[in-house]
Amino acid sequence: MGKRNYLIEGVSGTGKTSVCYELRRRGYAALNGDRDLRQHADPTTGERLIAFSSSEVRHASNHWDVEKVRRLAANQDDEVTFFCGGSRNFNQFIDLFDEVFVLDVDAKTLNKRLDNRPDDDWGKSKSERELILRLHTTKEDLPSSGIVIDATQPLVNVVDEILSHVRA
Repeated sequence: MGKRNYLIEGVSGTGKTSVCYELRRRGYAALNGDRDLRQHADPTTGERLIAFSSSEVRHASNHWDVEKVRRLAANQDDEVTFFCGGSRNFNQFIDLFDEVFVLDVDAKTLNKRLDNRPDDDWGKSKSERELILRLHTTKEDLPSSGIVIDATQPLVNVVDEILSHVRA
């Protein structure tokens, strides 16, 4: 989709979807990983999953369709494309991105955002929240080489900061 491609990552509740919508509102090509790219797949076999035995299994199976990501990144119709969302298999396509941005918030902000989600959204159950808070603390499922963005700022400031690095 873009001559330059950027990944927006972060644990659940840091604002990836909001950033995606704001980028789109400003006229940028932006993909929502949860809606446009996600497929739940067994981390070992790659087989698609439709049922999950636990929050951990659901989280670990949150993969993006690698061939679709590669195809979209190779398309150069747009100057810049943002891929927004979390994926457990990012290591299979992270080389396609010119830069990676990792959204980060403090635990208080994260809890408040999770509290404000709809009841059927990821992070509302006790086990999901515990997992998210653990991942927030350990950063174990995030790219280690990304530019960390303080996502406690107002959304427009978060997007402005990302764009200042992109020079778009």
